[in-house]
Amino acid sequence: MPTDVIMPQMGESIVEGTITKWLKKVGDPVQKDEPLFEISTDKVDAEIPSPVAGVLSEIKFPEGATVEINTVVAVVIASGEAVAAPVVAEAPASAPAVPQPVPSPVGGTDVVMPQMGESIVEGTITKWLKKVGERVEKDEPLFEISTDKVDAEIPAPVAGILTEIKFPEGATVEINTVVAIISATGGAVSGTGTAAGAGALAPQAPPAAPKVPPQAPLGAPQVQLAPPQVVVAGRRIRSSPLVRRIAKENNLDLAQIAGTGSDGRITKEDVLRHLSAYGPGSALPGAPQVPQSAPTAQLAAPQVPQVVVPLSKMRAIIAQRMVESLQISPHVHTVYKVDMTRIVRLRSREKAKFEQRNGVKLTYMPFIAIAAIEALRKFPIVNASLLDNSIHYHQNINLGIAVALEWGLIVPVIKQAEERSFLGLARAIADLAERARSKKLMPDEVGGSTFTLTNSGIFGDEFSTPIINQPDSAILAISGLKKEAVVLTDAEGNDAIAIRSMEHFCLGFDHRLIDGADGCKFMLEFKKTLENWDKEIG
Repeated sequence: MPTDVIMPQMGESIVEGTITKWLKKVGDPVQKDEPLFEISTDKVDAEIPSPVAGVLSEIKFPEGATVEINTVVAVVIASGEAVAAPVVAEAPASAPAVPQPVPSPVGGTDVVMPQMGESIVEGTITKWLKKVGERVEKDEPLFEISTDKVDAEIPAPVAGILTEIKFPEGATVEINTVVAIISATGGAVSGTGTAAGAGALAPQAPPAAPKVPPQAPLGAPQVQLAPPQVVVAGRRIRSSPLVRRIAKENNLDLAQIAGTGSDGRITKEDVLRHLSAYGPGSALPGAPQVPQSAPTAQLAAPQVPQVVVPLSKMRAIIAQRMVESLQISPHVHTVYKVDMTRIVRLRSREKAKFEQRNGVKLTYMPFIAIAAIEALRKFPIVNASLLDNSIHYHQNINLGIAVALEWGLIVPVIKQAEERSFLGLARAIADLAERARSKKLMPDEVGGSTFTLTNSGIFGDEFSTPIINQPDSAILAISGLKKEAVVLTDAEGNDAIAIRSMEHFCLGFDHRLIDGADGCKFMLEFKKTLENWDKEIG
């Protein structure tokens, strides 16, 4: 018979505890009174023993979760009983974004972490789009995930009520693991839910990254908000270990933060709200104070407070790939300035009719893509890869288009770009960018590039030196388009100054494979196509 293990009350005024460590894993045998997990409260850190002997069959909250007293945190079953394993559908190699509905052993339908590509073994839950107790329709977005290759919204496999969330935001979960349960309308909400009457809390997500107030420009007067003085003489500061840790890391004085919890308790939301409004840096209680009369010259340099935020899954992957690329490829960069005046005039003249006729905006990107494709056809070494000490010449041009997102960078790929018309490229670029920002890309759309375009010009830069997107051998950075005074020479050798629309393009290439001469020849062909544009745009 299952036995619930609850969060104990470790003192009369204690209302919650933080699980700091599980001492047993699901499936492990446990003896009565054997330590099962460790907790931290306002007053004490303690090991909590198992109430019975048996097998640990379920852990309901991860390490780091803060849980109210009398909430079920685990289940222990008799040694002879089987541990209920989630029943999951085997995902094919090219798994769909929709997790397959699986009947749950305890009623309802299991929602599993889908396999978003053949090599993907786990995903990070970045956001729950529904709360426990809410109704969800079939194929309605339920949660967002981030993997090695793609960020995506995962839809609900069935309609019903979300009765249980098994992992909080920020948790990294193996594929085919049950992450939530959806029950038919009227089904009971699980004890780990937050519906009224459930008497328990859902697993708590890690605190959101506190926002650092923007810095004033150099030379501008520095205006610093003073935190409100809420210190009450003789007041005992009530807070959880998590709150105290955030305060310590950000050098905050908890006595200056108003608590909105029970009996004035300072909650995680209170301290993050304070950080967002006033920033880090107020001294903690008991911190040594510098005497006001001390000479300024003798004061030590002030410590700059830091806000420590863990890397997101995508940010960690980007960091790893950038370091790997620099270690693999000796990078060389060459910068060319291109006169874009002809294309600027053509676009200005045709953009309204183009959009009305084709349903897609006329941007500069398809012009640049066409010019890159023309140059790659003439210099296929720039479209090749160096693998296993051999040059692999790719039969197709798979054009990667770097897309900047609020939460990172992603490179969707236009496969067989050389076979597309100008209009086909314009539509593909717009479609991939839109679906990247709305997390609708499929895994096979973000891999397999042979050459990459990255457009930092939208931010107005002069030029940048990009890092190669492995296993490509080259990447082309597009910089800001600007009007400049340019010296023009006519056929008779006469010079004149004219206002022209100029743009820098920087080719980064792998010097193991591409010589400087080949890189420059590629860029000259690219430049010639743009400056002498004579192609139909559709």
